[in-house]
Amino acid sequence: MAARIELVTTSGQFSLDGGSWDVDNNVWLVGDDHEVVVIDAAHDADAILAAVGDRRLTGIVCTHAHNDHINAAPALAERTGAVIWLHPDDLPLWRQTHPGREPDGRLADGQVIEAAGADLTVLHTPGHAPGAVCLYDPGLGAVFTGDTLFQGGPGATGRSFSHFPTIIDSIRDRLLTLPPGTKVLTGHGASTSIGAEAPGLDEWIKRGH
Repeated sequence: MAARIELVTTSGQFSLDGGSWDVDNNVWLVGDDHEVVVIDAAHDADAILAAVGDRRLTGIVCTHAHNDHINAAPALAERTGAVIWLHPDDLPLWRQTHPGREPDGRLADGQVIEAAGADLTVLHTPGHAPGAVCLYDPGLGAVFTGDTLFQGGPGATGRSFSHFPTIIDSIRDRLLTLPPGTKVLTGHGASTSIGAEAPGLDEWIKRGH
């Protein structure tokens, strides 16, 4: 049975630099009827567990460590035995939310996370956060971009640990080189495709966000 992609949308708050904002997050599940991985355990461990059902949750992959993408990860791991994966460059951000609980595994560029026949290749794409990653699987025809690339442009770079020229380099060099038909499955909001977003690069650079 081929791996499939499922979406759970959860709601909560994103907090950084002393401010808080209400957000809806996309939690992606990749797997089959027997095992699954979760990409970004946001806000609501119960809702994510309901979507996992009786399947074995093998991993919780964090695209980056802003609180709204990781706040349900320890509870989900505790209840399932799943491994939490994070790029080490985002450990300072992680520790702001979970000072007493380190991730279990460290993501590295080029690493492959397996899920029920899917092979999610880790692309280190800093800019929105130092340890931000995207997960690409040509077999699924999809890249999970977290908060690196959205419909209409790059993720925000106006707060601590972020840098606009770096996110532009990441998008140009690591994402826009993927096949144009690749689905872009984002951390918030609507999905898009590499082909739909690529023409906007020069405009994003000009506007500076």
